[in-house]
Amino acid sequence: MLIIPAIDIRGGKCVRLFQGDYGKETLYGEDPEELARRWIGQGAGFLHLVDLDGAREGIPRNREVIGRILKIASVPVQVGGGIRSFADIGGYLSSGASRVILGTAAHDNPGFLAEVCRRWPGQIAVDIAARSGKAAVSGWTREAAMPALDLARRCEALGASWVVYTDILRDGAQQGINLEGTRLFARSLHIPVIASGGVATLADLAALLPLEGEGVRAVIVGRALYAGTLDLREAISLTKKEQD
Repeated sequence: MLIIPAIDIRGGKCVRLFQGDYGKETLYGEDPEELARRWIGQGAGFLHLVDLDGAREGIPRNREVIGRILKIASVPVQVGGGIRSFADIGGYLSSGASRVILGTAAHDNPGFLAEVCRRWPGQIAVDIAARSGKAAVSGWTREAAMPALDLARRCEALGASWVVYTDILRDGAQQGINLEGTRLFARSLHIPVIASGGVATLADLAALLPLEGEGVRAVIVGRALYAGTLDLREAISLTKKEQD
């Protein structure tokens, strides 16, 4: 299972939100590029970048910072946050992103999702953020009428290659992954799932690893790395031991 460090960017800086609440922000670094170098240096094989300003405002706002990271990254990078146009997607992919993540656009405009999946096969992921079973969009500030799992199934049918499943109530809370919710998503879809939200310790990762055989191919880790409750090298080592 791939361990993917998250770099959430707001106002050009690296922050983490608690349960997606923009009023509960913790600053973890003035220079997101330096943090990208740190995680790559510690063995990260993939990075997850999110433009938090873009996610809430509906248009990329930290493109310059993300562009600098894409230039120096020696590993694949996936980018999300406010990506709602063909130009946004093409711009990030041409700048070096391996994958773009759609959230609001995937929910609000199924035709757009189908078209971008056709244009860029294998490079479109969708972020399915759930709060008590309901999907949340617009930087997780707006609850959708559609249940999260139904949205995930629709996105798969339209051509999405990956699903990032986040339990919002676990995000940033360091209370462990929602294993049952993650298992349900993995069993209900044919495309791979990336788990997100709640990892605090190696024990949380160890509990998640058995789901790899059911389609959970990666896990995004954020606050635990920045707060020091999880060591990236140890986490990667754990996954390798399980593989052996």
